[in-house]
Amino acid sequence: MSSSAFVLLGILLSSFATGCAIFFLREGSHRLRTGLNLAGATVKILFVVALLRGVYQGVVYQISFTVAPGVTLALGADANSVFFVTLSSVLWFWTTLYAVGYLEGSPRRSRFFGFFSLCVTATVGIALAANLVTFLVFYELLTISTFPLVVHRGTRKALRAGRVYLAYTVGGGTVLLLAVAWLQSIAGPVAFTERGALGAVVDTHPVQLKILFFLFVAGLGVKSALVPLHGWLPRAMVAPAPVSALLHAVAVVKAGAFGIVRLVYDVYGVETAQQLGVLRPLAILAGVTIVYGSVRALVQDDLKKRLAYSTVSQVSYITLGAAVFGPLATLGGIVHLVHQGIMKITLFFAAGNYAETLGIHRVSEMDGVGRRMPWTTIAFTIGALGMIGVPPLAGFVSKLYIKQGAIAAGEAWVTLVLAVSSLLNAAYFLPILYRAWFLPPPEAWPAERETGRFETHWMLLLPPLFTALMVVLAGVFAESGLSPLAWARIIAGREYGP
Repeated sequence: MSSSAFVLLGILLSSFATGCAIFFLREGSHRLRTGLNLAGATVKILFVVALLRGVYQGVVYQISFTVAPGVTLALGADANSVFFVTLSSVLWFWTTLYAVGYLEGSPRRSRFFGFFSLCVTATVGIALAANLVTFLVFYELLTISTFPLVVHRGTRKALRAGRVYLAYTVGGGTVLLLAVAWLQSIAGPVAFTERGALGAVVDTHPVQLKILFFLFVAGLGVKSALVPLHGWLPRAMVAPAPVSALLHAVAVVKAGAFGIVRLVYDVYGVETAQQLGVLRPLAILAGVTIVYGSVRALVQDDLKKRLAYSTVSQVSYITLGAAVFGPLATLGGIVHLVHQGIMKITLFFAAGNYAETLGIHRVSEMDGVGRRMPWTTIAFTIGALGMIGVPPLAGFVSKLYIKQGAIAAGEAWVTLVLAVSSLLNAAYFLPILYRAWFLPPPEAWPAERETGRFETHWMLLLPPLFTALMVVLAGVFAESGLSPLAWARIIAGREYGP
């Protein structure tokens, strides 16, 4: 086996093997399960570091298996895949640490962490997929592996949310399967190719390619929560906080958004998509989703549901950046893949801390919580201000480049969408911060737990502090050579280069 194949398989198998081993552990094997979880997450990061180093040195990473005539499963590493797999691997480590602390003493932990690891395996498989068939396989494996996490609590409400989740995601997967089969009947096997793989069939099948584009958007739009395909996401908030963090920042919605990025840049090619006239309708759909999600977030008292509708809005910035023709908008949309992830996971970590430590689940219960849990609330504040787009945090950088790209492309209406969205973001986040920092706390919290020396368990406190720091650093050092923006600039340059 070549060293490049070893690295690609290592990234996949580090979580797959961990998950398979954890399934066989007894519930009482807490230390062994924790050790396996953290070891698997650490090994994955080491393989990703090796991948990053190799890509920088010009190493070509590719491995393929022919499973049937005309059907090949292929893994590879290009700028887009490395970007997503790095985000997923780093955030998986911190989500794993958080989940260990959050679920301490809970039942069915071996089942939970087994599927948790398989979910991340599917996510990195999506990131490393080198063709449409491989992407589709891992995309459906993600649905299968996340369903048990959504219904983990086993309550009637959780099971109902799980059925809704399956109805949406299986339906979206069916549409995606139809689109892949139809496209391959026209163009043959489709590998992800820089600047698109359909140049040879654009002139002969323009109408079919337009129809197919929107079939792909429909299939991918379920997981990326585009309106009106978003209904599963708020319902899935019955899942434990680590699952919510995984769904919103690491796996499901990111897989959908990443799929749309792949569709625009590496299947059709952005210039071909512009030629076919499919980008503006996609941009309008993203704009509608951005405003709709923000408006719905305004009226949610349940904290996790407010954050869920915020995700509906914020993830569509990625789609909007991809759909506005021009390198600056591309840059803003792609970097938001990382920026939204680190901001949203910070918010869900903090929300989980409030629920687990004080029994707080609603915005109306958050009066004075900043005095009781100052470090958690500092992290939540950084994440919220980043979402609003306050400089110099990460969210400001994303919105700035999308706005500049829209102006350069002559799409002035996009700047209005961004302005309205930022005002709505402020309208549903600032009242939370006001309550948390400036209103007096209640005489007693809904369900306070003893936490010892710290404001909460250290495994719950450390992850949001780390990701909040990432939100600050990604904004302050956006122009450094090691920032997410620098890598996104490489991707945008390749898509629009000579």
